[in-house]
Amino acid sequence: MNTAGIEAVGVYGGSVYLDVSELAQYRGMDLQRFENLLIRQKSAALPYEDAVSLGVNAAKPVIDALSQAERDQIELLITCTESGLDFGKSLSTYIHHYLGLSRNCRLFEIKQACYSGTAGYQMALNFILSQTSPGAKALVVATDLSRVLVDETSDELTMDWEYFEPSGGAGAVALLVSDQPRIFQSDIGANGTYCFEVMDTCRPMPDSEAGDSDLSLLSYLDCCEQSFAAYRARVEGVSYQDSFNYLAFHTPFGGMVKGAHRHMMRRLLRSRPDEIDVDFETRVAPGLRLCQRIGNIMGATVLLSLTGAVLYGDYRTPQRIGCFSYGSGCASEFYSGVSTADGQRRLQDAPIQKALDLRHKLTMPQYEALLEGCKAVPFGTRNHQPDLDQVPDMKSCIADQSAQLGYQRLFLKEIKNFHREYDVL
Repeated sequence: MNTAGIEAVGVYGGSVYLDVSELAQYRGMDLQRFENLLIRQKSAALPYEDAVSLGVNAAKPVIDALSQAERDQIELLITCTESGLDFGKSLSTYIHHYLGLSRNCRLFEIKQACYSGTAGYQMALNFILSQTSPGAKALVVATDLSRVLVDETSDELTMDWEYFEPSGGAGAVALLVSDQPRIFQSDIGANGTYCFEVMDTCRPMPDSEAGDSDLSLLSYLDCCEQSFAAYRARVEGVSYQDSFNYLAFHTPFGGMVKGAHRHMMRRLLRSRPDEIDVDFETRVAPGLRLCQRIGNIMGATVLLSLTGAVLYGDYRTPQRIGCFSYGSGCASEFYSGVSTADGQRRLQDAPIQKALDLRHKLTMPQYEALLEGCKAVPFGTRNHQPDLDQVPDMKSCIADQSAQLGYQRLFLKEIKNFHREYDVL
């Protein structure tokens, strides 16, 4: 049987972050309720960052590590986002250009809420497995950032701000998919899907979130249980507890994942609370660590959780990882694969953790200035030149980060007659 999966991973968690406990205090949130969210930090998009720059910055270390011949093997580029910039022109055109990929490359974009990253990965995986172009590679870039809310004074439905603001992040994950699955070898044919129509979370306007938090939680739990049931129907002898050494979940926030895992352990295994707590720390917590530093980046989040599970697990022997992907509206999938010590070493050598450690910690005044600056570039902006000094001291911080990482990152330079131009800082 042919093998396929993830050859390399790139993660971009922004240049700046906010300590969400400080945000909770600043907003006067219920701190006891906040603790249950299991959130530590959130990345934030600068006024001159968007889904294009985030995606390029995630993919750049992956592409830079390839020879020219290997880059030319990338015959498929899929961008996955709900933070698009145009109803017709996809992000993939910009990302393809700024990564310098071959013009003989198929490219397009997927929108399916937070399920989009998995949809892109599964499509790329099947392209590789089809062997219609032996030796070809595919690049999947899942990139998203939180949008501002619908005006609270309007008649539109709004998200629960107490959940949304501290959990909503900005960032991207890039996957190089090939027949050399050094990071994650997918279990071919081991997939369970479960989908139905529900109005739990949506973006009825380009720059606004709307939805029902309670309905979203119930849909998430239902899909977790039913997609695993569909997986189990296709894969003989599967046990939720015994078949997977680690579990990677779509992570709106850690508390939601903990609730879903508790639901599964109770429903399928009748486990005691103390048994569930131990199992959560052993099999689920490693996959939360990156998510707790970046926040919910929508379609990229389950891929971020998978990356964390590989980075922080114990791989003295090969380990199977079960993945649950959920996208509002809704679509879900449970799938799996195997990672090894070699894959973990490759991720440890990548600049993922170092880049997160180098981010600038925002003060609350800087964060408020950032929110104001981002309002200046709504969907459909025709002409705009970002103010690089909107958030004080950011240019020097970015320059210092780039020097320590050894590569420059891309940022929005200008919008001219709707066309976006980017440059490095």
